[in-house]
Amino acid sequence: DLDRVVDEAIKSARVTHWHPEGIAGGIAVAVATACAWQARELDAAEAGTFIADEVLKRTPVGDTRDGVAVAVKLEPRLSPDVAGRRLGNGSLVTSPDTVPFVIWSALRSLDDFQEAIVATVEGGGDCDTNAAMVGGIVAARLGISAIPADWLEAREALPAVT
Repeated sequence: DLDRVVDEAIKSARVTHWHPEGIAGGIAVAVATACAWQARELDAAEAGTFIADEVLKRTPVGDTRDGVAVAVKLEPRLSPDVAGRRLGNGSLVTSPDTVPFVIWSALRSLDDFQEAIVATVEGGGDCDTNAAMVGGIVAARLGISAIPADWLEAREALPAVT
């Protein structure tokens, strides 16, 4: 239910991103993630179109949405560093400077988790934040089995939750 996704994204974003553009960014990423999950059975091109259409339809009017509108039309084979310079790469730590690149990066690699993360990092800027959002979107589509085994083995061990 994408209406509920939007409602929950608003509630979640208000805690840390009270600004309307921050909330818009939370909505865009949440909708992209939900749509990626819903599009698991579609080929990447169809999934990308579905995700882009829903994100644009549900993200409030403003700078973040305007940036996403540019991002979904940007050539997917453009190098990530060039895309980051055109769209923003999170270095300004604002939604309009971050979310368009995140959506572009996720859409260009919907069938390859590793490529999605590596390309996102190559875009520069706020790499860890960008990669976390892109990873969430792409993993929603592909499942955790798409995460390279050596990456899982190399991660920091966390204490067990009891």
